[in-house]
Amino acid sequence: MGGSVPAGARAVLGVDFSCAPSRRKPITAARGRLAGGVLRLDGVQAIESLAGFEALLAEPGPWLGAFDFPFGLPREFVRAQGLGGTTAEVIAALQRRCPRRMDFRALVDAWGNGRPAGQRLVHRRADVAMPGLHSTSPLQTRYVPVGFMYYEGLSRLVAAGLTLPRLHAGDPARVAVEGYPGLLAFELIGRRSYKNSLEPDRLIARKDIVDALEQGRTRLALRLKLGHAQREALVDDASGDRLDAVLCLMQAAWASTRPEGGLPEGVDPVEGWIATA
Repeated sequence: MGGSVPAGARAVLGVDFSCAPSRRKPITAARGRLAGGVLRLDGVQAIESLAGFEALLAEPGPWLGAFDFPFGLPREFVRAQGLGGTTAEVIAALQRRCPRRMDFRALVDAWGNGRPAGQRLVHRRADVAMPGLHSTSPLQTRYVPVGFMYYEGLSRLVAAGLTLPRLHAGDPARVAVEGYPGLLAFELIGRRSYKNSLEPDRLIARKDIVDALEQGRTRLALRLKLGHAQREALVDDASGDRLDAVLCLMQAAWASTRPEGGLPEGVDPVEGWIATA
């Protein structure tokens, strides 16, 4: 994966996903190698198509990747729709019923419109298990289209034959966990914004995150090793996509050192769990 890996080092991958990648908004993949408590960033790649994402997933292992999209749907919704009882069953049943992602939006809307206000975009346990922080419901298909990311992303992980710890058995050399860069960013800078702006406060926030990662000032107890040009590229990227991919890379590195990717026992197989949560 991106060249030979030194003996004892783990190849890891962090992916900031887009459900409709393009040159303007690519999927961003950060590659690295973990040795001891040091994670070396090897590079960051822009992937401009879902076919390119599929090619990434097909790269031979061993590697572990953290992907920034939901690996499951809320149990309440899955039960109401009769989608099945496993990760693979749910995504397969959903795509049979909804051949296009806009069909998925229509299904969610029809279900939600019959429910009380405030109970239409329900969450998974993992989404609300992080003190002070909630992740977006996988049923959200507008604004930040997390539901579409689930629809396009998880189906490709399963089709590629990856192992999803505690969720789906596949190739043991290619392993995927659900990442959430906002969780690690929140630990480092609280609710300060760091993305989608060239304003000085956002740039300073990105710099503060990178400094903290390099110094190992997170509960993951890992230190990021960067070159000068890599550091500048992370800080200067106003979209924050490169930094989000690296935050996922840190989560992947942590997960790679733990059985079952560090996911707790008793994970609901239709909901999944966020690595490091």
